[in-house]
Amino acid sequence: MTTDTTLVLGATGKTGRRVTARLRLRGTTVRAASRSGRTRFDWTDPGSWDPALRGADSVYVVPPSVPGPVHEFVARAEALGVRHLVLLSGRGADHWGDSTFGLDMRSAEEAVRGSKLEWTVVRANNFQQNFDEEAWHAPLVAGELALPADAVPEPFVDLEDLADAVVGVLAEPGRHAGRTYELTGPRALTFTEAVGLISLASGRPMTFRTISPADYAAALVREGLAEEDAHHLAEMFVLMERKLFATTTEDLETLLGRASRPFEDYVVRAAAAGAWER
Repeated sequence: MTTDTTLVLGATGKTGRRVTARLRLRGTTVRAASRSGRTRFDWTDPGSWDPALRGADSVYVVPPSVPGPVHEFVARAEALGVRHLVLLSGRGADHWGDSTFGLDMRSAEEAVRGSKLEWTVVRANNFQQNFDEEAWHAPLVAGELALPADAVPEPFVDLEDLADAVVGVLAEPGRHAGRTYELTGPRALTFTEAVGLISLASGRPMTFRTISPADYAAALVREGLAEEDAHHLAEMFVLMERKLFATTTEDLETLLGRASRPFEDYVVRAAAAGAWER
């Protein structure tokens, strides 16, 4: 049990809700913040920041989808006595060059690194749960996932592992201050291999098809995504094709003190829960 208070941004999101539950089980006082939660927090409304930050010792930061706001947020955190920030970012962010992908995450990293607070950056590959909690889910249920990928494998990260790692970092801020961790799964798979495993475990026919980044962006626009956002998402796959994210690291296992969960483990859990049933 600790008397410290941890503010979790995006507490109803994929990572935030998992981090929140784990912190509570550890006896940590958690302030779970979201746009519609008891603790209201909205990146587009700076007036909601101070009430959420006041009295917090540590903050788990899931950055907004636009660059810029984290700089002012960090300044407010410093002024209100926050001691430690843990930022979620993307794998190898300092190697993305002039790509338009991830400008939001790179801006957030710049803000956190430039602060006077203790900070830790946790960078991750694509999540395993993207196949059942994200835009990749509906196409799989329909029988075919089409993305501008497959020639280069991806070491997908299990969100349960990521949440365990984040909670460990929040529990020992001094030990992890000034560190950047690159989190991967234990091995890399192509999307064809990943979809094949999901098909086997779920008992449903599913296939993977490679398309161009331009075709993928166009498909996203047809589904209602803004053209600029669609282009940025397509750019992620361009970076993947450069093999920037294809290798594995030991950072996640080091933080966990155990082996990280393989993709097969995720697939079995998700299929047993009916993730790909109609």
